[in-house]
Amino acid sequence: MYGVLISFKDYKGSLGIMGSPWADPWYKYFIKYFNSYQFVNTIKNTLIITGYSLLVSFPIPIIFALAINQMRTNKYKKAFQTISYMPHFISTVVIVGILNLIFSPGAGLIGQIFGLFGAEAPNLLGSPSAFKHLYVWSDVWQHVGWDSIIYIAALSSVDPNLYEAASIDGASQFQKILYVDIPMLIPTAMTLLILRCGGLMALGFEKVYLMQNDLNLLNSEVISTYVYKVGMISAQYSYSSAVNLFSTIINFILLISVNKFSRKVSENSLW
Repeated sequence: MYGVLISFKDYKGSLGIMGSPWADPWYKYFIKYFNSYQFVNTIKNTLIITGYSLLVSFPIPIIFALAINQMRTNKYKKAFQTISYMPHFISTVVIVGILNLIFSPGAGLIGQIFGLFGAEAPNLLGSPSAFKHLYVWSDVWQHVGWDSIIYIAALSSVDPNLYEAASIDGASQFQKILYVDIPMLIPTAMTLLILRCGGLMALGFEKVYLMQNDLNLLNSEVISTYVYKVGMISAQYSYSSAVNLFSTIINFILLISVNKFSRKVSENSLW
């Protein structure tokens, strides 16, 4: 937290944090960001990508866990789980490299397939509108197995007597999922949802930055990449710190708000 002071100072590396003069006014760099042409663009892109990711990648691991829980043969169940976990351990650089190998319009797999029919492949990697789809769905493929672990663990603690009672009452397999499995997952799911909502402005830097190019920059410039460019490349340390602090404050407000709403609606909350 000590380094947050940089946001309110005209920071100079030779003087250090305490030796640097205070900005006049103290909110100078926040106003600079609010008046910047990138203010609306970076916030819009960050919220669109994180919101899209939340809508897609939050329910899919739950569905995936429910599907795995229905598998009765342990041999295939373990093999399926292991295979689904493996992409999680692939580095971000390799994932982006795979995307380039598949979607490159020239030498990529898609480009080669289109070439067989004498057609020109679309440049999805350079398309601003396609950026969010490539980012989100590649993220789902990479992490769906790993994210489902906590839900599988929650389902493993379900009392078998509940299933037996449901069977005696004539419940179908789908009704068992609907009235036994899903209610058991709701507390865990709500906790993870609150945490995810509290990080809506904190979109990961590495993957976005590696997927960026001059063609898709309009829809791929997010707060984290903007902070890196103005801070590390342009050496505007106070400005980049102020932008990042603004993002953190918004995340904190979202976390408190969603937690309060969840406590009112479902009686599930972090505190």
